[in-house]
Amino acid sequence: MDVVCLDMEGVLVPEIWIAFSEESGIPELKRTTRDEPDYDKLMRWRIGVLKEHGLGLKEIQDTISRIDPLPGAKEFLDALRAEAQVIIISDTFTQFAMPLMKKLGYPTLFCNTLEVAEDGEITGFKMRCQQSKLTTVRALQSMGFDTIAAGDSFNDLAMIRASRAGFLFRTTEQIKKDNPDLQAFEEFDDFLAAIKAELR
Repeated sequence: MDVVCLDMEGVLVPEIWIAFSEESGIPELKRTTRDEPDYDKLMRWRIGVLKEHGLGLKEIQDTISRIDPLPGAKEFLDALRAEAQVIIISDTFTQFAMPLMKKLGYPTLFCNTLEVAEDGEITGFKMRCQQSKLTTVRALQSMGFDTIAAGDSFNDLAMIRASRAGFLFRTTEQIKKDNPDLQAFEEFDDFLAAIKAELR
């Protein structure tokens, strides 16, 4: 049986930190896993920037409340879920993701948790497990599932390469150049067709 494992940000919804960077006027927060492969390092740096500017969870959630899925993402996800089991595996956090999951029809999501003080300051984060995307794919495979994986960033490459089939979606030119053997798609229709062609 196949399980399709998808990244969330950049694939189904806009990048949350880029949207927050634009709303808050803090350009350095546009840095994402497309730019920094080390997620732990990236998040610790982000938390430092938030602290420096006196911003917390509420301000980010206010931005997230105004974010909609990428055009065509919900239709793509609905069509894919009619054909296969789908799990969204994201390095984001429950406190960020749930409003977006509602807009996507509550698909299954595996992600992480923020540590938040009573005053709303983000003080840290708890990762579900090390290398969560690769670890999840390997765990699914250990239970007898075949995986098909797709994403757009450095931190998606391990789960893509560990899967029976894997794709890039709306990724950067550099990631495409560094991974010429991976099919890369820009449109949901083509992406859906490629995944469906790999289903058994």
